[in-house]
Amino acid sequence: MDREKTIRWKPIAFAGGLVVLLVTARVFDLGERLALVRDWIESLGAFGPAVFVALYVGAAVAMVPGIALTVGAGALFGSVWGSVYVSVASTLGAAGGFLIARYLARELVSGWLGENPTLRYLDEMTEKHGATIVAITRLVPVFPYNLQNYGYGLTRVPLGTYLFWSWLCMLPATVVYVVGADALFTALRDGQVPWALVGALAVFIPVTFLVVRMARGRLGEVGGADDGAEGPAEGSKGARAASEIAEV
Repeated sequence: MDREKTIRWKPIAFAGGLVVLLVTARVFDLGERLALVRDWIESLGAFGPAVFVALYVGAAVAMVPGIALTVGAGALFGSVWGSVYVSVASTLGAAGGFLIARYLARELVSGWLGENPTLRYLDEMTEKHGATIVAITRLVPVFPYNLQNYGYGLTRVPLGTYLFWSWLCMLPATVVYVVGADALFTALRDGQVPWALVGALAVFIPVTFLVVRMARGRLGEVGGADDGAEGPAEGSKGARAASEIAEV
């Protein structure tokens, strides 16, 4: 029952957050400030997108949350190119954390994350269901994006599998955030509602929620199948871990 209530409240919380963001943007005149930043990025010419991508990758490797940069991309580059740049940058950042954990600082990262029971369960699941688990955990964030980058470096998933499914399954949320930011910035700049962007959001947001719910269900199915194969003792551990992940 509590979980159902939480799921029902998520869209309301999301809409409330957008209202708060819009009011804050009006009060602090964020539209004009973002326009200045956009002018600076455009003044860099062809280097502008490269600078943005480099900043994003550096933030990912340094464990700095990238949500501000993701949202900023919509205001700076618009919906299409903002989504492209964030998608490229987040994938490169994912590769950076993965490679550092696997080849450069494995012992350090292992000591930091290796005792986490959910991560150990993910390691076992990834060995059996590699692509499926990477896809699901990118859609249903078990850990924050930056922690997943390092955490997967400790698992046995191949780099190519990890990067492809990370890129593909981070894309829906990327598009929602970037298009939403573009819509907000356009409304602040022009003083009118960008209905085309609002319409795009009206499509992307429900689709993203639906995909995430399907991913949760698929995770439960995978965990349940492994429970039956491993016996009651190990199965109960897997069920608990899968339950914790699915409720995120």
